[in-house]
Amino acid sequence: MPLTHKRTFRVRSYECDAYGHVNNANYLRYMQEAALDASAAVGYDEARYNALGHIWVIHETNIEYLRPLRFGDSVEVTTWVGDFRRVRSRRMYELRSVASGELVATATTDWVYIERATLRPARVPPEMIAAFLPEGAPEGTSARDPFPPAPPPPPGIVTVQREVEWRDIDPEQHVNNAAYLNYMEEAGFKAALAFGWSAKRMQSEGFAIVARQIRVEYRQQAALGDSLVISTYLSDLRRASAIRHYLITRADDGGVIAQARALWIFVNLNTGGIMRLPTVFLDDFRSHVASE
Repeated sequence: MPLTHKRTFRVRSYECDAYGHVNNANYLRYMQEAALDASAAVGYDEARYNALGHIWVIHETNIEYLRPLRFGDSVEVTTWVGDFRRVRSRRMYELRSVASGELVATATTDWVYIERATLRPARVPPEMIAAFLPEGAPEGTSARDPFPPAPPPPPGIVTVQREVEWRDIDPEQHVNNAAYLNYMEEAGFKAALAFGWSAKRMQSEGFAIVARQIRVEYRQQAALGDSLVISTYLSDLRRASAIRHYLITRADDGGVIAQARALWIFVNLNTGGIMRLPTVFLDDFRSHVASE
């Protein structure tokens, strides 16, 4: 039976977006903090990893958003290690409202154990596995599903470029994993604007676009001063949902930094329920949608 660790966070006003909801990236920040605490609780804190010369980095994140969190809410993050592989480990998360006990999000992160000096994957020591799974590894751990291939981009693909800024960098001297969710969100809004739909126009029409699920695969690390190219387009456009695809590359060499896909749903701002979009909205985005 894996050890579970719980950490409670109170939502601060600056963690909320223009809709009054906790921004998508902040769920990942809660998860990262809870994971660091869980590791320290079994004897593997930052000082010990420094002494070992190794660190865990996230290879893939998958978050499903079930209910919004708002300013003043408290959320309890429960996390545990699902499995270990030779150089990898999957960590599981449940996020619940403290007030109601409702599940607000579920998530997994797939971590890779690397040597700091070389940035190469390293075998997870057996004593570390025993610390996190004192009763032994669970039987029948599921295989990793490969990241789904994106459909070929449509003619109306949108590409934006941005520089990595100091605020994006974490203590490991690379872009923090949660920052990529902000990059993706900004690219999505710029793509919508390119087809005549600003956030202000959508709000005036009474709807918002909110994430239901986001899956990100991190391929390389981006550093301060890197120029990133973010390409994005839609597939599976329906009357109430769409999948948005993202590819983040380094401008200098074209190296793939990350790829992602997100299921977005359209929500009525007055009722909070899922709504069907106006036909004009769907028509405006036709060239931005990959062929099915």
